[in-house]
Amino acid sequence: MKRLLHPILAIFLIGGAAPLHAKSSEGVAASLVLDASSPLVAGQPFTVTVVLDLRPGWHTYWQYPGDSGIPTKVEWHLPEGWTAGPIEFATPHQYSEPGDMIVYGYEKQQLLRAIITPPREIRADQTFELKASVSWLACKELCVPGSAEVSCEIAAPTNRLVRLLSSYVSEGEWPESGPPPFAVTLSGKGKTKLVSFTGQHGATYELYPDPADGTTVGHVTQLASPLNKGTAVVFSIPWDGHAPFHALIVEKNGDDRTAWWIAQKKQAGIGAISPSTSGIGLGILIAALFSGFLGGLILNLMPCVLPVISLKIFSFIAQAGESPKRIFRHGLAFASGIFLWFLGIAVLVIILRSGGHQVTWGAFQFQNPLFVLGLSVLVFLFALNLFGVFEITLPGTASTSLDHAASRGGYSGSFFQGLFATLLATPCTAPFLGSALGFAFGQSPAVILAMFAAVALGMSLPYLILSARPGWRRWIPKPGSWMERLKQFMGFPLLATNLWLLWVLQNQRGQEAMITTLLLLLILGFCAWVYGAADGRFRFPLLLLSLLLAIVSLITLGKRIEQTAPLASPAGSVKEGILWVPYSPSALAAFRAQGKPVLLDFTASWCLTCQFNERTAINVPAVRQLLHDRGITAMKGDWTNADPAITAVLKSFGRVGVPLAVYYPSGQESAPVVLPELLTEKIVLDAIGK
Repeated sequence: MKRLLHPILAIFLIGGAAPLHAKSSEGVAASLVLDASSPLVAGQPFTVTVVLDLRPGWHTYWQYPGDSGIPTKVEWHLPEGWTAGPIEFATPHQYSEPGDMIVYGYEKQQLLRAIITPPREIRADQTFELKASVSWLACKELCVPGSAEVSCEIAAPTNRLVRLLSSYVSEGEWPESGPPPFAVTLSGKGKTKLVSFTGQHGATYELYPDPADGTTVGHVTQLASPLNKGTAVVFSIPWDGHAPFHALIVEKNGDDRTAWWIAQKKQAGIGAISPSTSGIGLGILIAALFSGFLGGLILNLMPCVLPVISLKIFSFIAQAGESPKRIFRHGLAFASGIFLWFLGIAVLVIILRSGGHQVTWGAFQFQNPLFVLGLSVLVFLFALNLFGVFEITLPGTASTSLDHAASRGGYSGSFFQGLFATLLATPCTAPFLGSALGFAFGQSPAVILAMFAAVALGMSLPYLILSARPGWRRWIPKPGSWMERLKQFMGFPLLATNLWLLWVLQNQRGQEAMITTLLLLLILGFCAWVYGAADGRFRFPLLLLSLLLAIVSLITLGKRIEQTAPLASPAGSVKEGILWVPYSPSALAAFRAQGKPVLLDFTASWCLTCQFNERTAINVPAVRQLLHDRGITAMKGDWTNADPAITAVLKSFGRVGVPLAVYYPSGQESAPVVLPELLTEKIVLDAIGK
């Protein structure tokens, strides 16, 4: 009803005691209305509102427009002695534009208001004209700059109908004048800022940055949302510049929207930005570390780690007859290997970040073909050792072989197994692990070290518990001759792991690289057999020749694989009924501009969780049928080889690794839906079926 009254009252008031003048431009009609007391009181401030009525499909921009656009500007022309306060923008909305750009602005109507103060002395029968020059940029398919001169008359007493009309147009959502009713913590270091607070149950939150000139701001990523009462909300904002942090928090609860300004300066409920861990907030830090701990715990169940876990269980069986103290020391040695690897990665991450490099979880190792090659060689030789082809004597132990050292007297063997387990764990992004590491990679070095230590604790805790409890020995069989067969059997899971690594290398560098690796493994296998079989007076020359052959083969063939060009992403591929479109920012923007729904799956050949998700939750009959029925485009971002565009997208979603599945519903301005790391068919169907 009010929307019908708006044009009727505007027409009625033209020529009246306080007329309202509306100016039209393409897509926009501008006007100026009052919210004054009656009668007008000398020296008493009142509100004047600039109204931009927008035609369907058009939008204008907030004071910080985002990736593109120009904010609306107002310049006052007031009678002598009258003053105007600063312009205040109504609470904005977020929109997507072609090119994967995020903008902040308004549709249907934009409101800007200011406080006008009349002089202390005015005559009761005098009429005053308030004028303003308004300029804007309005966009639909094209962007058109517009401007208008708007004015209205105010007299003492003020016309009642003007107050009625102004009360209608002033119903927009305006930021609150005070701070938010909850404690907000601002933290961060370098070019990443974090805003964290405890959210209200059932509410959703948005954050709109408002940087000063000279500051560059990236896309805002929500790392955590209030799923339950008391759950933390965390926003990550790329912030490159020396300007103080300034942003608007918007809380949406049903149809209601409430907004509060937050700033870097000290004020009630808001802490200053600090690079220290205390600036994050103890609750936020504990929640993040607990997520990392759970992620490390779940890593033990990931398929890339299971072969080594089987070896460790085997060593527990072999240690059944030993003293509890020695068994516990083996558990500590195994955990030490896990901690050393994770803390070593943390130090490497800190060094790379300080040098300005993009750091990701698992990718910066497994996207390097030489790392995959080295791991393949290590797994292959370890399998041959279990088969009994040769025995590795570890330095510093009196034992003769690796498995004997691990199970009898060599704590270095258990330590090596811990290193080996975490070496295979790096390509896995277990549930809880991706978001936890995404949070940590934007923090101080102390938080990064603490996060990796929490992951290491989660992964090593089951073995520490098993080795510390003597009662577990009652549930395992006694050592015997059967253990030799079991040891040999354990080599087959390692060979299966090696098949996976060869497949990864083929997807990275092609079939020639995989065949070259097979040739290298053949040569190294022969050298290992010579090492294990050589005896007598010819032992030393044979060992020397085999070692020389192994070194030359590693250098020559490894260099050949490194020089092989990475495989380019295919133009499009059909896999069991799904037509996968390769990801690119322009392709995604084109589909979004057309309003088409898109299911975007970021994956990599070396990510077994990604392959599990695709084969059990995405590329299944029910999902394929729903993709076809709803006309959903399936898009794949293959991160097997390094791709800066994919790295940037992962970072924008607060992730440092794959898997990442995102569903974009139909409509140009629909918000993306981020799916969990570990998917089920039901999760995917529920997401794309809405």
